[in-house]
This record gives sequence, C-alpha cells and structure tokens, in this order.
Amino acid sequence: MTDQDQSLPATERPRVPRQAGAGSGSARTGVSRRRLLGTAGATGLVLGAAGAAGGYAAAAPADVTPLTSLGANRVTFHGKHQPGITEPLQARGHLIAFDLAPGAGRTEAAALLRRWSTTAERLMAGEPAAHGDTDVARDAGPSSLTITFGFGHSFFDRTGLRKQRPAALDPLPAFSSDRLDTARSDGDLWVQIGADDALVAFHALRAIQKDAGSAARVRWQMNGFNRSPGATAHPMTARNLMGQVDGTGNPRPTDPDFDRRIFVPADGTPSWMANGSYVVVRRIRMLLDDWEKLSLAQQENVIGRRKSDGAPLTGGTETSEMDLEKTDRNGEYVIPVNAHARITRPDQNGGAAMLRRPFSYHDGYDRDGTPDAGLLFICWQADPLRGFVPVQRKLDRGDALSPYIRHEASGLFAVPGGAAKGEYVGQRLLEG
Repeated sequence: MTDQDQSLPATERPRVPRQAGAGSGSARTGVSRRRLLGTAGATGLVLGAAGAAGGYAAAAPADVTPLTSLGANRVTFHGKHQPGITEPLQARGHLIAFDLAPGAGRTEAAALLRRWSTTAERLMAGEPAAHGDTDVARDAGPSSLTITFGFGHSFFDRTGLRKQRPAALDPLPAFSSDRLDTARSDGDLWVQIGADDALVAFHALRAIQKDAGSAARVRWQMNGFNRSPGATAHPMTARNLMGQVDGTGNPRPTDPDFDRRIFVPADGTPSWMANGSYVVVRRIRMLLDDWEKLSLAQQENVIGRRKSDGAPLTGGTETSEMDLEKTDRNGEYVIPVNAHARITRPDQNGGAAMLRRPFSYHDGYDRDGTPDAGLLFICWQADPLRGFVPVQRKLDRGDALSPYIRHEASGLFAVPGGAAKGEYVGQRLLEG
C-alpha cells in the first residue's frame, strides 16, 4: 500500500461521477427502478375487500416515490478512456482474470471482447444482458456500474501478437516482501467490475463469466468492498481495514500533469494503447491481529499520520504538507524516517505517482481464527516502471508498515483506451 490512495475525497457523496477531461462521461438517468411498494395491502386483510382495494390504489405506480436516487447514477461505457479508472470509489467490486482456452487464439479473443463490450454497455445503462439475463439486477438502476478490461503479458503469446506487446507490460521485478500465489496472479485477460449496489455488481460478474463461454476459463476471482456513498455525514477520504484514513495523496484529474502520469498519450507506443493505462493489481493481506496489538501512538508512527483525521504528525489537517525536517525535543524526526507516508511521497520517489482505486476484502478466517482480510490494491499509471516499481522498491527496503502486511497475489495488465461508439474494447489491437 502507499499513501496515494482512493480515487477522490468526495467518494462518499452519492452523485453522478464527474467527467475527467475528455474521459469516460457520466449522465443521470431517471429515478431508480427500485420502488417503495408500501404495506397498505396488508391493511386490507383487516379491513376487508374495500380496504384492500383502497390500499392497492394508494400504492399505484403514479403515487409511489423512489426509495433512493443511488441506483440512478450512470457511467457511460464509450469514451476516451475506459470506465472504472477516474470514477469515485464504488461500494462493491469484483476482480476476475481469465486464461484463453486451449486452441483459442486471436479470432476467439476478438469475438469474446466484442461480446463483453456489448454486455458492458447494456449493463452500465441499466439494461438486461442481451442473452440469458439472470434477473439479479432486475429491480435496480445502473448504480454507477463500471466494467473495465485489460490484457496480461501472456495474452500476446496466446494470440500471436507478440510484436504488439508493450515494453511496459514486462513482468514486474521480484520484491523481498512478496509471498505470491501464482494460481491467483496474472492471467491472459483481466476484468474489473465496480458498482454501488452489491446485486448489480454480482449481476455483471455473472454475465461476464457466462459470456466467456468456451473461449476462456476463470483463472482467479476476488471480491472487494468500500464504504457506501452517503455513509458519512459529509464527504470524507475512506478508511482501510487498519482504521487509517487512506487516500490523501492521490493524484486528481484536475492536476495539470494528471493525464501524463496516468494515461498513455494519444501519440504513444504501441498505437493501440493510446489513451489507455497500465494497472497493477496486488492482493495485500493485512496482519490485523499483529497490527491491533500496537498502541495508537505506535500505529501513527508506522503510518506518519494521525489516525483520527489523517493529518500528518507534524500538524495541520489531512491535506497539510508534511514537514519532513521537523524534530521533537529529543532531536528525533516527528515523522519517522521509515514511516509509510514519508516513503511513498512522490517527491521522495523521483515524482513517481499512481492513481490508487482499491477495494478492501475479507475472505473469512483461517483455522486458528486469523482474519483473511486486507486490500485489493489497484493502481493506475502511464508506465509501471515509473509509477509502481520505484515506490515498491523503496518500500521493500525499509517500510515500517511491511511487518503488518503480506503481498499474496500480483498482476500487471495493459488496459487500452475506451471504445468509440460501434467499437469494442481492444479492437485496434485485435483487428489492427
């Protein structure tokens, strides 16, 4: 994990995600299809037939009010960038990786991406899947659903497209803190699903898996969550499962160098990655039993920020600049030299920056009662060799947080730019 976390501090506010530059657009649909049906019909059981008829009239469609506006929020599928990168954090997420089936190649991959793109466009609009819809999300609106697609290093071998594989997709270096499970790492294809309603998110997951058909098989799948929009009295940066405010230093679409740091330029190479991005995915287990044995002061020294409000230990508010040279009465740095927030600052890593958009996870308990919980770390950058890699190398050399986390799975994927109307994601690669 790094101090650059979570998409935007206003992620808790239920609203339509704002368009970032010329990126994926958003629009508010009508009210949610979720309706408050009322209980007047039950009164009819006491009052008789006349009372029941009156109860039905009171609950007629023209008179009901929407239960919530949350489900009406919609993100558009087509755009300069794929959805699910710059949108605010969503309450529920699923990550799933596929390997192409034996014998499947470029032709099968193109047909699969065409199916997936059609399904994503429909579901993100709040419509049912074109074929075999399960009705799981029948009563809900789009709920800010996003579906994002990427290609792994091995995809290019399987499809005969090695010459089109970006150099930035070279495997990540090994880190001393890694304890990686290869069965839950990498993959030919990667899909990220996010929504503000759990059933909407699961509906999309099931539709994507069914669409894979005989062309691809699931390699691994992970489930995550975040705080629900509107759960706090005012917009706040989210907390992770360690209880820390986590996301203060994330780049913002309003930053003048945001696009340069996060997206491949329109004239970049290879050309099919124009306006795309590279995503690093890490399943980071938090050793919560050990972490929770620390005192509040010890936890804050590990991070370098106050637990209550995320402000640096040198004072101020969450967004105040750290005074890295400030010392206490004993001459010790107020923010320890190995504090996580100090180590991950861009100015301590040659300007390296990542747009973090993670989900927390909890997968139950081990036999001894140890929680299997932590962070599904997801970070976006124009080049992982200038974003994720230098920061993780520095963390590997002496981060105070390292004894309390364990990297258990990893993946790196090339996520092409958004599909234009009438196109499917990856078309410029697969048909170029």
